[in-house]
Amino acid sequence: MKTTAAVLHELGGEWSVEEIDLDPPKAGEVLVAMGATGLCHSDAHLITGHMPTELPVIGGHEGAGTVVEVGPDVKGLKAGDRIVLGFIPSCGQCEECARGRQNLCVLGAHIAFGRQISDGGSRHHTAGGQDISIFCVLGAFARHTVVSAASCIKIDEGISLDLACLVSCGVITGWGAAVNAGGVRAGDTVVVVGVGGVGVNAVQGAVMAGATKVIAVDPVEFKREKALEFGATHTATNSEEAIALVTDLTKGRGANVVVNAMGEGTGDQIGKSLAMTGKGGTVVVTNLHAFQESSVHMSALELTLMEKRVVGSLFGSSSPRRDIPRFLDMYQDGHLKLDQLVTTTYKLDDINQAFTDLHAGRNLRGVIAF
Repeated sequence: MKTTAAVLHELGGEWSVEEIDLDPPKAGEVLVAMGATGLCHSDAHLITGHMPTELPVIGGHEGAGTVVEVGPDVKGLKAGDRIVLGFIPSCGQCEECARGRQNLCVLGAHIAFGRQISDGGSRHHTAGGQDISIFCVLGAFARHTVVSAASCIKIDEGISLDLACLVSCGVITGWGAAVNAGGVRAGDTVVVVGVGGVGVNAVQGAVMAGATKVIAVDPVEFKREKALEFGATHTATNSEEAIALVTDLTKGRGANVVVNAMGEGTGDQIGKSLAMTGKGGTVVVTNLHAFQESSVHMSALELTLMEKRVVGSLFGSSSPRRDIPRFLDMYQDGHLKLDQLVTTTYKLDDINQAFTDLHAGRNLRGVIAF
C-alpha cells in the first residue's frame, strides 16, 4: 500500500515528508494506522548521529493508533483494536520479562537496527524501492506503519490517541525514573535537571510519591513555569544555582534523588548532579548520551564515603504491558496529568517546524496528530 511518512535521508538534514510503499504485515506483525505521535528529543539524536542507525530512517517512537490488519500467528490483537506502541518490545518469555523487567527484554536489542524483529527485513520502502529503517522498530512518524505485535499494547476505548501516545515514552520514562529507579519516598528532596517532556513527568512522579521539596532545573523560563504547575516547589536556571538552593533548603544535607532528564546528557552533568546529592542519595541517568561519549567527571570517593549511587533507567525502569494501561487508568481516575503536557499539536507536514520548536524550548510535548 501507499502511505506517507517523515523520512531522514542524511545526517544533519531535515525530515522529508514523502509517499512510501508499505508491505503487508508478515508473521507476528500488525499494520497500524497511526492516530498520534509525540515528539521526543531522542528522535533528534537521529539527525545529529548521536543515535546511530541505518539511513534512510522513519523517525518516531512515541505513538498510538488503531490496528488495521494482523499478520499470521498474531494473538490477542485484531483489526479495530486501539493500541499504544511500546518503544521497547517485550516477548513475555525471556528471563528479564519473567522477572518483571520488560524494559530490558532481549527483543530490545532490535531497536538499534531498525529492521523487523521477525526476519530482519524491511516493510517500508521509498518510492524508488530503497529499504527504509524504522526508529525503535516502530517508525511512528508515518500515517501507517508495520510493527511487531511485541511492540503493541492494547488499550481501552475512551481516551484520545493524542494523549494515549504520551505514555508510550515520555510520561512513564520520567515518572519511573523518579519513582522506580530513584525510589523517591515521602518527605524526600528531589532535583530534576531538564524539565521537558521527560523531566516534567519526573517532577509529577516525585510529587505523587510524596516528595516535599522538588526543584526543577532548566534554563528555559517557560519550562520552569510549567514545572511549577506540575508540582515543583522551587526552580533554578542551572546546576550551580541548584546546588546552592539544595544546600540551603536541606541545611546542607543534599538531595535524596537527582534525575538527569536533559535532552542530551553529558559526563560533566553527572558530576554536578552527584554534587547536589546527599548521603545515600541517588543520581538517575535517564537521558541519552552520545554513543561516542565515554568520560564521566565525578568524585568517585563520594560513592564510597557517602554511599551515593549513580544508576541508569530505561523506560522508567517500568514494564510496558503492565504500566501503559496502568498509567492511562491513573489519568482517567484524575491522578495523572496528560492534557497539560501537550503544548502544540502539529500536522505531519509541519514536522520540521515541530523540531525547531523542540530545540527552542517552546514545548513540553509537541504532538503530531494524524
